[in-house]
Amino acid sequence: MAAAADPQPYRVEMASVGNEKSDATLAATSELLSLRRSAPVSPFGLIARARSDQSRLKSALESFGYYQSRVVVTIDGTALDDPRLGDRLGALPKGTPARVAVGFDLGPLYHVRHIAIEGTLSAADRSAFSLAEGDPAVAAALIDAGARLQTRLQEQGFAFAQVDAPVGYEDATDPVLDVSFHVTTGPRAVIGEIRFVGLRRMHEKFLRARLLVHSGEKYSPAAIERARKDLSTLGVFAAITVQVGAAVDATGGVPITFDCRERARHAVTFSSAYSSDLGGNVTTSWTDRDVFGGAQQLTVSGSVIDIGGSATTGLGYNTSIKYLTPDFGVRDQSLQLAVGAIQQSLQAYDQTAVTSGATLTRKLSNHWNASAGVSASDERIVQEGMTHDYTLIGLPLSVSYDSTDLASPLDDPRRGMRDSLSVTPTRSIGHPDATFIISQLKLADYIDLHPLIDTDPGRSVLALRALAGLAQGAGEFSLPPDQRFYGGGSGTIRGYRYQAVGPQFPITPQFPISTPIGGTAIIAGSVEFRQRIGANWGAAVFVDGGQVSSTLQPLPDVFRIGIGAGIRYYTPIGPIRLDVAVPTKRYSTDDDSFELYIGLGQAF
Repeated sequence: MAAAADPQPYRVEMASVGNEKSDATLAATSELLSLRRSAPVSPFGLIARARSDQSRLKSALESFGYYQSRVVVTIDGTALDDPRLGDRLGALPKGTPARVAVGFDLGPLYHVRHIAIEGTLSAADRSAFSLAEGDPAVAAALIDAGARLQTRLQEQGFAFAQVDAPVGYEDATDPVLDVSFHVTTGPRAVIGEIRFVGLRRMHEKFLRARLLVHSGEKYSPAAIERARKDLSTLGVFAAITVQVGAAVDATGGVPITFDCRERARHAVTFSSAYSSDLGGNVTTSWTDRDVFGGAQQLTVSGSVIDIGGSATTGLGYNTSIKYLTPDFGVRDQSLQLAVGAIQQSLQAYDQTAVTSGATLTRKLSNHWNASAGVSASDERIVQEGMTHDYTLIGLPLSVSYDSTDLASPLDDPRRGMRDSLSVTPTRSIGHPDATFIISQLKLADYIDLHPLIDTDPGRSVLALRALAGLAQGAGEFSLPPDQRFYGGGSGTIRGYRYQAVGPQFPITPQFPISTPIGGTAIIAGSVEFRQRIGANWGAAVFVDGGQVSSTLQPLPDVFRIGIGAGIRYYTPIGPIRLDVAVPTKRYSTDDDSFELYIGLGQAF
């Protein structure tokens, strides 16, 4: 062995057992694979590692229900117990990798023959037991059956119910197991005294009024967890943990303690985005997460917008102050007050405006929300050299549905829908005066394709988007320019410049570049395929289409279509997105040949 390589390089060839998930588990179990690069070994160390893998992989196969299985490992065709193996490895030329082959002889798959449950259980609990005689004797299924039974008992108020780990008895001749579960229910209990600890600024009275569980109610771990998650949605807490008493107290209740850790009261954020049509924008915001101890939030934000871009003609700003009061009047109802100011210079128009509004939002269920409010805007708009001053009073009404179950709108939606319908009656006082109603329907559906194609859940997603909008009661020119519909850009039809899709003013010597008029109707849609790649990367391809006009038509005469692709880098706060899109047809010499979009979060 004097000339033996140390460390000894090697490669591993692991056979398949015919099941993708089992193959993945075996590969993750193998130290021959996991340590091959990170922990080089000597020839004798390689033999020891291979022998250790034999027993480790054998245990994994038994957990799948193959109790008579064998794991066969050879190195360069030599069995591990062959006394000549060390010499043969020592004779390998330096740098020559040894070939490690791992094979499996599964033997018969064991099944459950008989199930014994020791303890006092109702007939309903026994009948609801998730394991049945004749099922494969897979370790995970046996353990899961016990855990499910324990959860069921606890949900019925047996706070300290315990289901011990199953004990299996192998038959001497047949590939079957007899399985025994020992169950202790203990006394039925209710929720006892509820305490809060760790509060600094938050008022305990507010939390108790919001809490979804109460003393005297039936003990239920699921209800307690729902209450914990609900408190977490206030945005005030960095973490909330629940401590359950170790025994039933003298009143027959189980004490519950919510241990709360509040976030820093103030937060400052910075963000930026870029698109080749709107240019760049930089935003900073300051937030007070708990103004008066009842999770009231005050947010002050300011943005520099329109930094360059083919659809802009100068720098602008967008500022706002928002104050949110949760549980306004009743639980699950919030009131937001907002004031803001905006200035933007776009090819369609120049706008300077001061805005204000109040919005009452009501949570109807886990998925449905409704809102109603009042808004006011005092603005000056310049379009095609004409200056118009408007005062707008609106009554925005909306209902929304969201079944994506995401904590943040920046998170990557993988399944479910996001839909909304808004109707805003508006009175415009200016020249000319007008009264109109703007209605918008937005639909987005996210389909996880893993049941249809060979991929892990959430890795391949088809995203669909549809938009329809209509302004009634005013024509194109009696409708204020900022209230009209425009197409193009990341929110509607990628590949076309922002606001470039729709009616245009004629080109004149005074205005040699086509200027969007805007329309009273819009229809648009998108189809996007998103694919995760590795741990942090992803890619997307998409097709957008739509049109802006004076009437809402299911199939408009001129339908603009843009196509594109992009890459994603997934971060803890959402995917960073870079998309490039091109128009399938350029209807004007002013249309760009492509558009670039960079931002945080998916396009929709």
